[in-house]
Amino acid sequence: QVQLVESGGGSVQAGGSLRLSCAASGTTNSINCMGWFRQAPGKEREGVAAILTVSTYYADSVKGRFTISRDNAKNTLYLQMNNLKPEDTAMYYCAADRCYGGGWSRPTDFKNKGQGTQVTVSS
Repeated sequence: QVQLVESGGGSVQAGGSLRLSCAASGTTNSINCMGWFRQAPGKEREGVAAILTVSTYYADSVKGRFTISRDNAKNTLYLQMNNLKPEDTAMYYCAADRCYGGGWSRPTDFKNKGQGTQVTVSS
């Protein structure tokens, strides 16, 4: 079992930045892919970014603004979010799994999920 705890959310103005963190604990050697997805009220979950070793995936809506990274020594996943827009407002969730094939780029499907951290961007 893997536990994931997110932190770093908050309220910022458009154009601002936030850095989300996700601390993983438990049987972390059982996972090889990690990622972030978000969900805004009344909207479907959207995969934002994912990482598998040195490969990364980004949704078109965040490419060039968000950067995903992972510190394996600290079992921590990060999401650096720059030039935030009001449409980025959502609950952001960390997710992790043991991935095979192309599944690593779909964080909404990962088995282990955190409780989420709220990001609010005002115009």
